[in-house]
Amino acid sequence: MNAAGVMRRVTASVSLLALAVWLGGLLALGAIVAPVVFSVVSMPSSADAMTIVFRRFDQVAMTCAALVLASEAMRALARVGFRPVDHARAAVGVVAAALAVFEGTHVSPRIAALHAGGAIRGLGPAGRELAHLHDIAELCGKTEVVLLVAVVVLHVVALTRGGGGARPGERSGEA
Repeated sequence: MNAAGVMRRVTASVSLLALAVWLGGLLALGAIVAPVVFSVVSMPSSADAMTIVFRRFDQVAMTCAALVLASEAMRALARVGFRPVDHARAAVGVVAAALAVFEGTHVSPRIAALHAGGAIRGLGPAGRELAHLHDIAELCGKTEVVLLVAVVVLHVVALTRGGGGARPGERSGEA
């Protein structure tokens, strides 16, 4: 296998592992943890717990986003050929990363501050802001899930011979 093939595999592996953690975390928190905690644990303890969980996950998501983007940057710096599918994957990854950073640096901290200040979702101006920010956080999370699935699919396409993954003259096993 040539150096470009090795770089392609290493960067794809790092990116896919980061995507697995990021996507899996979003799905676990949104589909399992949050609904269970909010239905079983009484307020405000449930909100206290989930605020901590989401703030910690923000750090995980942003770290994973950085790894995904670093993998794409390494490919560019190593001059590994970028085909249209690679450009699409990188672009979708950038959008997903931007959402994770927006959520982790703007939305979640504001939700935490409102919660710490005693805001109750939907009650009064602070509660309405909290409800609005919660809606934004949900939209960011759901959008990230769709985008991350697309990034994984684009990795698979790029790494398969029939999907444009191998350059002319390369065997599919080297992509």
